[in-house]
Amino acid sequence: MSAEHDPFTPFTAGPPADDADALRSEVSRVQASGVLGEARLRRMFDYLAERSLEGQSPKEIAIAIDVFGKGQDFDVSQDALVRVYIHKLRKALDEYYSSSGNPRGAELHIPRGEYRLKVSAKAPVVVIPAAAQRPRPTRARITAASIVAAVLVAVFVVWLSAPRSDLERVRASPVWSAILKDDRPIIIVVGDYYLIGETDDSMGVNRLIREYAVNSKSDLDHYVQEHPELADRYMDVGLRYLPISTAFALRDVMVVLAPQNRRITVSKMSDIEPSRFKSADIVYIGYLSGMGMLQDLIFAGSRFSVGDSYDEVFDKRTRVSYVSEIGSDIMDPPQPTGKEKTYHDYGVFEKIRGPGGNTIVVISGTRDAGVTQTAEVFTSAQKLKDLEQKSDVRLPIEALLEVSAVNGVNLNGKLLAQSNRDVK
Repeated sequence: MSAEHDPFTPFTAGPPADDADALRSEVSRVQASGVLGEARLRRMFDYLAERSLEGQSPKEIAIAIDVFGKGQDFDVSQDALVRVYIHKLRKALDEYYSSSGNPRGAELHIPRGEYRLKVSAKAPVVVIPAAAQRPRPTRARITAASIVAAVLVAVFVVWLSAPRSDLERVRASPVWSAILKDDRPIIIVVGDYYLIGETDDSMGVNRLIREYAVNSKSDLDHYVQEHPELADRYMDVGLRYLPISTAFALRDVMVVLAPQNRRITVSKMSDIEPSRFKSADIVYIGYLSGMGMLQDLIFAGSRFSVGDSYDEVFDKRTRVSYVSEIGSDIMDPPQPTGKEKTYHDYGVFEKIRGPGGNTIVVISGTRDAGVTQTAEVFTSAQKLKDLEQKSDVRLPIEALLEVSAVNGVNLNGKLLAQSNRDVK
């Protein structure tokens, strides 16, 4: 559909020549980087780039028709397809600029409330002019000049010592600096699910099952001892599974922790030794239902508790219960119905001091959207700054987030509760 005949796209004057050149340059860099991934995301990026260079900001329905092949009867109020891919594109751009060198300071972004690409202004350059020749100054002028020079030097020193990027500001936050400045080993523990093979009379495995009380080989041995009738039916088949949100959250957390030149170990919850919760700094990533032995330690002094279905979080202070709308069966999540409707999930963050004086951080949720959103919030410089204004993040802290999601993609989150934990 051409711009001249597109009733859905307002026409404005194109960007100035310098801005257009900067936009073309950044578009080419992003296209060549491979960060855009899937074909539909690349197609939407190219479409927005072309329209932006023409000075246009297409509407949601125009993108649905031109990029995704929808008809003119497509209902954007009922189907969030375009908004989901705009969210994915914003995340891809953030990932690209946070992980790649960008000496020129120009970055592409999508302004809130608009569907177009825009180049941010380059970092300003401060030029201190050479002093002009003047008559010999008086003592008062020399004193004033000295004070001004001292202030400028002090500001420059503070500027040099301050965090220079969003990532450095995240690492400087007390949420993460307690781990980064420590000399203990760092263990990232992912909440896996231990699967049991149920056998038939010929000892062939009929199906895989999940028992919430069984999270390791030793748990299975104890379980069979307590239920001897299952001794010939249950067997260890060496299979585990991880929620997909673990990968996305792990990516966000590793960016924060990895550059510290310290040994970082990734362990499954079903494999970790209990003694490690005392000797190492721990970062748990995964569902609330995958926390295993860590659950009692974390929630013993928490304002929150976890429901029996693990899809429920209860706030003991407000007496309010929050239940994920994604469903209750982890092994059989609901399938897309063609209409991508928004639902609510919940994320939980905890930072406590462990039994050995170590730091334990929990990035968790009832389902995938909750885990992913919690990781994004607590690795975001701006979100951490907002949290620091409400609580002393140097102390043990906990937070509950309500997450809006579509088809497994977290769109945004709202902080429902945040407070410092009782250190006792």
